[in-house]
Amino acid sequence: PCHRIYKDAEVVERFPGIVDSAMIIGGIQIQGRATLGGNLCNASPSADTIPTLIAYGATAEVQGPDGKRKIPVEEFCTAPGRNALQPGEILVCLQIPQNKTNSGAHYLRFIPRNEMDIAVVGVGAYVELGGRGKNQTFKSARIALAAVGPTPIFARDAGDGLQGQPVSEESILAAGEAAKAVATPISDMRGPAEYRTHLVGVLTKRALIGAVKRARGQYVPNAVQENGHPVYTLS
Repeated sequence: PCHRIYKDAEVVERFPGIVDSAMIIGGIQIQGRATLGGNLCNASPSADTIPTLIAYGATAEVQGPDGKRKIPVEEFCTAPGRNALQPGEILVCLQIPQNKTNSGAHYLRFIPRNEMDIAVVGVGAYVELGGRGKNQTFKSARIALAAVGPTPIFARDAGDGLQGQPVSEESILAAGEAAKAVATPISDMRGPAEYRTHLVGVLTKRALIGAVKRARGQYVPNAVQENGHPVYTLS
């Protein structure tokens, strides 16, 4: 269950992005029963853990009458509330690659309330850095979006565009613009499409900065710990 994820010291240390998203699913009672696998199989476009799993490059292992197969998480959700499982198949496990040196991840969402709400927009980011100081660059990056399409979106080009780029405000803003380009939000009771597209750029910037800080070994609080104090500057 989710509460075991964010109370596990090893998970907190190795996969803080997963902790970011697991901590904000429902309330305490829900977190005692809800799981990453259940959140994935539910295939909600606004699911909080799916962008983080995509950002980490996770793979779903499923088993059915024809044996086992693996599905990249970015390919698992096929439509709102629908997934890639065939009749008779079940999700067996989620495989998350081991973190590389100088890597970090962060997940953020925007909601009207402080908690127990559905994301208007969510963004998960994973980065691996190379070099040091002013010469530091992005070796790789993965960015994923929630609540701005019929399924969670892997913003592949936004992450790929950072490869080899300096870790700077300019490169991060460019990634935010690239992420906005793949968002296809609708207007509904939680917000107009134009506002949600704007939020994609804002949250992509913040998620990347949070991931960079963690890759540098700096402390970045999760959504429950922030209490309104912004931490999203590169300094």
